[in-house]
Amino acid sequence: MDKSTSGLINGMVGVVIFSASLPATRLAVAGFDPVFLTAARAVIAGILGLGLLVAFRERRPERGDILSLLIVALGVVVGFPLLTALALQHVTAAHSIVFIGLLPLATAIFGMLRAGEYPHPVFWLFSGLGSALVVGFALSQGITVSPLGDLLMLAAVLVCGLGYAEGARLSRRLGGWQVISWALVLSLPLMLGIAVFDVPPSLSQVPESAWAGLAYVSLFSMLIGFIFWYRGLAQGGIAAVGQLQLLQPFMGLLLAALLLGEAVNVAMLVVTTGVVLCVFGARRFAVRPQPASPRPT
Repeated sequence: MDKSTSGLINGMVGVVIFSASLPATRLAVAGFDPVFLTAARAVIAGILGLGLLVAFRERRPERGDILSLLIVALGVVVGFPLLTALALQHVTAAHSIVFIGLLPLATAIFGMLRAGEYPHPVFWLFSGLGSALVVGFALSQGITVSPLGDLLMLAAVLVCGLGYAEGARLSRRLGGWQVISWALVLSLPLMLGIAVFDVPPSLSQVPESAWAGLAYVSLFSMLIGFIFWYRGLAQGGIAAVGQLQLLQPFMGLLLAALLLGEAVNVAMLVVTTGVVLCVFGARRFAVRPQPASPRPT
């Protein structure tokens, strides 16, 4: 199996895992404060990540990698979880999931800026069209209903795209699970302090569904999903594999309807279908063709 195919498979597994993140977060914020939830999920995943690094006797990252790992931590360990948890206090999981359709474009842009990937110009047409469909849907559904929630989701998409691209760039040298594990370990002291300071006064009153949401986002969204996702991005290319995220809204909408009983209207399905179709066009032009080598004379 070549790296491109392996990258797509790993990336798809990551997308499937991440598709349940927002519905699970929605369940969790019903019983936990967003700040505590962000810290707790990072602490749980960080302890597991530290265990993996110790068990496999991974060498410490070089000094030059620390800044990149801090960027990863800021984007996917702190920024995205906190911003989405805050947003889900104002919008439904189904509404917020549609914004995830912007992640491929954000990831590709940061992949160009941080990893030096320059897709074919037609790629940006398809990727931009998919993002435009998402934004158009948000506007048509009444973004003024909860401007704060939508702005928080947009901010979450930006920091997450940066964290994805930076982590993928670093994974080419350190490995996917090593990158997320080191980022979690670097965040562990701060997140542990926040979790202890902001712990709910009575954990016994937290509903079981909130505990289930916390367990999922800690184990799968914060650690296991990234093992596949970063490996996929490193193998198949940030722009190409990143377009698989266009499938995430569709999966997430179904989960929101099945698990949370949230309404999924026809407009959501139509827009999501259009966004999914854009992935095929974008992937085809994700890699700029190289000029042919001159034939020897």
